[in-house]
Amino acid sequence: MQQPTPRPDRPPRSLRRAPVQRRSAQRLARILDACAELLDETGYEELSTRAVAGRAGVPIGSVYRFFPNKRAMAEALAHRNLDAYADRITARLTAPEGQRLEWRRAMDVVVDEYLAMKRTVPGFALVEFTVPAPRGSRQANYEVADRLLALLAGRLGLDPADARLRTAFLVGVETADALLQLAFRVDSAGDPAVVAEAKSLLRAYLSQYLD
Repeated sequence: MQQPTPRPDRPPRSLRRAPVQRRSAQRLARILDACAELLDETGYEELSTRAVAGRAGVPIGSVYRFFPNKRAMAEALAHRNLDAYADRITARLTAPEGQRLEWRRAMDVVVDEYLAMKRTVPGFALVEFTVPAPRGSRQANYEVADRLLALLAGRLGLDPADARLRTAFLVGVETADALLQLAFRVDSAGDPAVVAEAKSLLRAYLSQYLD
């Protein structure tokens, strides 16, 4: 039996303390919003917990109640981005009752919603689904691939426990990631020609698993 692709150990979730009360959850949201805004303005290297606290209008102790450092804060923002990405895809993938969603349309939605977030969501240019550094230990694409497979499995009639399919989704995510990063290096809005090639490549590769 084919074994699943080995996956690196995932670090624990970055929150020191999960919010319980609504007021605490709102404060956490303000902190992450401020973090995203400052990432666009100053970059990751210049980001500081003190600056985030000032922008969010909360005491610095409130930031440290949730996060030990700026990396943990950026990781929480990345997790929030992934949740938002999954929600956006879910909202787009509706098919008439009793009909199976066409997988090529689903892949277009996956790419298009990433592009929309890249262009419009504060902080997403630097913190997508992982912190910008160090890149060598990057693990986010494993989580993105598994989240997409889980999200699409029921809609496309797939088995999310299929090891070969999990590997295919990971390869697809890694490939799309590389090509879409190229698209934004070529054009700050995402070069349409590179995006079109990325979609074409994904369709050709995934057709052997999904047709």
